[in-house]
Amino acid sequence: MDGQHDEQHDDAGDRDEPVTGAASRRSAGRPAGRPGPVRRTAVILAVLAVALAGAVLGVLAGGRVDTDIGPFRANLTLTPASAGGTTVDVPPLGALLLDSHDGPTHLTVRLGALDQGRTEALLDDPASISRASQSAVEDVRSGVMRLGLRTLASAVLVTLILAGLAFRDVRRTAWAGGLALLVTAGSLGTAAATLRPQAIEEPRYEGLLVNAPAIVGDARRIANDYTKYAEQLQRIVGNVSQLYTTVSALPVYEPAPGTTRVLHVSDMHLNPTGWQLIRTVVEQFDIDVVIDTGDITDWGSEPEASFVGSIGLLKKPYVFIRGNHDSGRTGAAVARQPNAIVLNNSTTTVAGLTIAGIGDPRFTPDKNTSPAGSGLTQQVADQVIGAGEQLATTVRRSPRPVNIALVHDPASAGPLAGTCPLVLAGHTHARQISKLPQAPGQQPTTLMVEGSTGGAGLRGLEGEKPTPLSMSVLYFDQQKMLQAYDDITVGGTGQAQVNLERHVVEGRTAGPSPSVT
Repeated sequence: MDGQHDEQHDDAGDRDEPVTGAASRRSAGRPAGRPGPVRRTAVILAVLAVALAGAVLGVLAGGRVDTDIGPFRANLTLTPASAGGTTVDVPPLGALLLDSHDGPTHLTVRLGALDQGRTEALLDDPASISRASQSAVEDVRSGVMRLGLRTLASAVLVTLILAGLAFRDVRRTAWAGGLALLVTAGSLGTAAATLRPQAIEEPRYEGLLVNAPAIVGDARRIANDYTKYAEQLQRIVGNVSQLYTTVSALPVYEPAPGTTRVLHVSDMHLNPTGWQLIRTVVEQFDIDVVIDTGDITDWGSEPEASFVGSIGLLKKPYVFIRGNHDSGRTGAAVARQPNAIVLNNSTTTVAGLTIAGIGDPRFTPDKNTSPAGSGLTQQVADQVIGAGEQLATTVRRSPRPVNIALVHDPASAGPLAGTCPLVLAGHTHARQISKLPQAPGQQPTTLMVEGSTGGAGLRGLEGEKPTPLSMSVLYFDQQKMLQAYDDITVGGTGQAQVNLERHVVEGRTAGPSPSVT
């Protein structure tokens, strides 16, 4: 038995020896602790996956910067995408889509509100307009550079944190961070190498901007014209301060100490130059009340609401009615100004004057700021005339005699004949004064239509001659009857000049029309 056991043991030993030798030969082919090919492949794929995931998460987390572009506050954002391109968001109007570059990164530029302080600073300093146009490109370039560096740093940092948690190995973490840097830098480099600046000329529109392609096309030409025109306006606005001296020398009409001075403005259409002119006239002519007969904006949108912030700076009562380009939110933004009064089929008494007004019944925020863009069909005409009839009823029911009635469209003025001595309007962008048809026994009513205080907005520069900036100073005696008025016209002839024409009512002869250049 013992011999048999020993023999079996020897046979087993003989069988085990070749196996042990083969294992020794296989292990001799690689150092101890080195993983096999399958495991190495798995590790490499894991590092790649973590690097890509970290890069994507890093771009999403840190690929955004806020920057100033001229008077605008803008937000720049980079996001991973299957194709490149740029989206310019103009909330709430819509967006412009530009095929600006290739690569797996998409740039979104979101324009914020117009900064009132920086806008006014541009207009107060003639040289700053030129500097702003030159620095706008540099502002964008600087913002994009900061965005790229921030995106790179965020992608690498997030990847390092993610790899450290996943591998707990310094070398693999470093490899993942390096790969994330390479992938992100390569994506940004591809976008830079394939940049197509001419893409701005062929945008695609979304939202309300589908109806306003001129925001990119015509606006570039308007901006060029405005730069030249604004340089003239800087000299012009400075000359307005000389008008009061000129007016005081006119022998035809000397305002009495108890005279109430009213400044009538209309149709600003977002032109910031108008505010500078209004402030100068308010100060130099010692204005008591400013009356605005509407169309202070173009689209009535939320971003445009910041434009009305200059009302509060006037420190004078500001009576406003909505035009057909002003929305309900525009009226609300005006009403929030501490010195503003918004009338909508209502009356108010300011500086001894009882004023009634009603907003335009239409809201037509199309790209065309001209009156023809409103489409005066029979239905619209009935609405416009109906607004005048509503206001006429309000005027008749007023416990105090109404001195001035306000409508936006002169077509609303007809029903007001005989209800008050004066009706002020705008809308047509052209001055006009007429007498409304008078029925027997009624008091005479004068209709005064103002031009565009904003030169019909920047779009007024599209023609060969810019639309003039117009406003009027009305003088009321102690009985609150209109005695005289000054028509002020700025620019509009391609020359740097200010014209003031004085008119005296009740048959008195108008004096000369001084021109200040």
